Amino acid sequence: MSDCTHDCSSCGQSCSERDLRAPANAQSSIKHVIAVVSGKGGVGKSTVTACLASAMAKRGRKTAILDADITGPSIPTAFNIHERATGTDDGIDPAVTPGGLKLMSLNLLTNCETDPVVWRGPVIAGVVTQFWTDVVWGDVDYMFVDMPPGTGDVPLTVFQSLPVEGIIVVTSPQDLVSMIVTKAVHMAQMMNIPVLGLIENYSYFQCPDCGGKHAVFGESRLDTVAAELGLPVLARLPMDPELAAAFDVGAIEKQDREIFSQLAEQLDK
Repeated sequence: MSDCTHDCSSCGQSCSERDLRAPANAQSSIKHVIAVVSGKGGVGKSTVTACLASAMAKRGRKTAILDADITGPSIPTAFNIHERATGTDDGIDPAVTPGGLKLMSLNLLTNCETDPVVWRGPVIAGVVTQFWTDVVWGDVDYMFVDMPPGTGDVPLTVFQSLPVEGIIVVTSPQDLVSMIVTKAVHMAQMMNIPVLGLIENYSYFQCPDCGGKHAVFGESRLDTVAAELGLPVLARLPMDPELAAAFDVGAIEKQDREIFSQLAEQLDK
């Protein structure tokens, strides 16, 4: 609606019961859309998105990433993509990684990657919708949407405008995990979006010498939280300095982790 304030608490409309989805680009056919979300920043959500998408592509599936984290886009860095996007009369062409994965991010449209995005929420949300409607994605089996943290304008726009068939919630083993995860899950449920499960990142550090596992951030409460919410725990990921370094230098596709291969297999039904 043109007069939408994006503040659901002050609105009497039942948007979750209306079909507000935007049509994809006419040259695009996207079979599955999965959003990767987190209740707070700094939990490795983008790393999980990049690794999961890479694992899916290695299964031979046509895979794409829509980087919806407009104010903190990092997906191009993970794949060493730094050129500006191009386009035709049909729309904007996504970047393509060496492994054949398609992606679109605001960093591919700005003059300088370090330029800050000083926009208000509705404008940011509009750009995310345009990534769906104006990008020539072509044939895609799985699109992963890297969401910004929290439950603001962009998650609301993605849940309303894109045919998201499920979300994965990424979290970390900290005291506030219960409240933060519950907020993210409840938002998805309000929008009638299935929650596929939880992934705990930074779950432990495994000593390279003795092989012992150490809970650097304290003992996890994820099992309790998952049980209360009735959701499965999809994975517990260790602190992985090699993976973090690969993300920073754009070599994420060269990394292979069995856990992400297993997750991709679970999703690929």
